[in-house]
Amino acid sequence: MGALLVAVFLASRRSLSLPLYALSAAVYHIGSLVCHQLPERSFYFRGAQMPVCARCTGLYIGAAATALAAARMRPPFQHRVWHRARQLVFMGALPTGLTLIYEWTSGTMPGHWIRAAAGFPLGVIVMLIVLAATPAESAVGIH
Repeated sequence: MGALLVAVFLASRRSLSLPLYALSAAVYHIGSLVCHQLPERSFYFRGAQMPVCARCTGLYIGAAATALAAARMRPPFQHRVWHRARQLVFMGALPTGLTLIYEWTSGTMPGHWIRAAAGFPLGVIVMLIVLAATPAESAVGIH
């Protein structure tokens, strides 16, 4: 998430040194590999489009917030997350699915904040599953 914010901040500047431009361009390129980056579906900061769309921004904010809260996860909680992963993914994806159904049936795109909010739970759930799958020995730096 930090890379997205740094990249859009740099992209909003009038002039950049070559290394900073390359850093920003790299983040936008990586964003293009996972997101459609449609201008009409993206947030803007000081005239610069975010490296990912509003929905993906919500996903990344959810994942980042969960990673920050991971220090409080205990092994029993991790065990419950891991064994309910399928149900959790379905529940996390439900808001995004509902916004997609709304878009496809009405021909109207929900607002950026609605799309970001719909992506947030899926980001949370995916990060919880990733953390639950991480062996405690290798997660010392995370926890």
